Amino acid sequence: MSLTTKAAVLTGPGKPFEIVELDLDEPREGEVLIKYTAAGLCHSDLHLTDGDLPPRYPIVGGHEGSGIIEAVGPGVTKVKPGDHVVCSFIPNCGTCRYCSTGRQNLCDMGATILEGSMPDGTFRFHGGGDDFGAMCMLGTFAERATISQHSVVKVDEWLPLDKAVLVGCGVPSGWGTSVYAGGVRAGDTVVIYGIGGLGINAVQGAVSAGAKYVVVVDPVALKRDTALKFGATHAFADAAEAAEKVNELTWGQGADQALILVGTVDAEVVANATAVVGKGGTVVITGLADPTKLTVQVSGTDLTLNQKTIKGSLFGSANPQYDIVKLLRLYDAGQLKLDELVTQTYTLDQVNEGYQDLRDGKNIRGVIIHAE
Repeated sequence: MSLTTKAAVLTGPGKPFEIVELDLDEPREGEVLIKYTAAGLCHSDLHLTDGDLPPRYPIVGGHEGSGIIEAVGPGVTKVKPGDHVVCSFIPNCGTCRYCSTGRQNLCDMGATILEGSMPDGTFRFHGGGDDFGAMCMLGTFAERATISQHSVVKVDEWLPLDKAVLVGCGVPSGWGTSVYAGGVRAGDTVVIYGIGGLGINAVQGAVSAGAKYVVVVDPVALKRDTALKFGATHAFADAAEAAEKVNELTWGQGADQALILVGTVDAEVVANATAVVGKGGTVVITGLADPTKLTVQVSGTDLTLNQKTIKGSLFGSANPQYDIVKLLRLYDAGQLKLDELVTQTYTLDQVNEGYQDLRDGKNIRGVIIHAE
């Protein structure tokens, strides 16, 4: 049976998404056919078009997705047709070195997520004689996709999929940056740089962990105001003002954690974060940047004498199979905000409008609602 799907694709750097009709392969061994119900507009997809993370073109965008399984290929055991799922932008096989040691976010299956191919190098989207990749092996800016069973997490059917979609990337990446990578504990002072789709959830994580002071830095007033509503104690447009306040709040001892979740990381924000933490402090870099640029340029003596740590974090150092379900159950219990994250919803045809709103600082989170 021949399948087709509408999709938003990128054909090269600096170009907007184009809406096209693509052919779609049926699921093979270990694969599933998913009908996406919603897709998150995450900043990481902008890195593809801005050239910070150049993928293989052409590629179907979107790496935050939720939906319903329509069919399964041979050997699929994790899900069945009709199951509600949230997609993990990092597939997790469960058996590689990293999955086996509790680091599913570093699974070896993630090696081809920018190629957009399946692990064996083949593709499931096709059009005009070309193979189209799928962002993070998902391509959630399509109405349907054929993906690995290791990219989906079954979720409770009563949860709204248009909100659950955010737990595929933005929520765990931010929340985990605080709780897992940052190790925020009760009484800590935390500084968070960048209050977008990840940073706002770092606020939620720090608050849930019991931080005494949660200080945020963002030039956009909407984002600062939203952070305060989500539990931040102080908000500043400027890193220098934030540092001055942290010095006052901590009696000169500095912050315990500085978390970097800006849209594009640069040397200045890393230097500011490293300076704002005190002895034994931790700096976590979750935001992305052009991989050819050296963005960590700080004093090694400062790190040594003050025993500071700078570390990176992918997916908030969380485990998709466990933490996606965990976070959704916190939401179900009223202990995690998801509804309040969504500023605006869009149709697939409005994908470029949604990303312009993101660039313009109008959204905390935008979500594409796919046609029924």
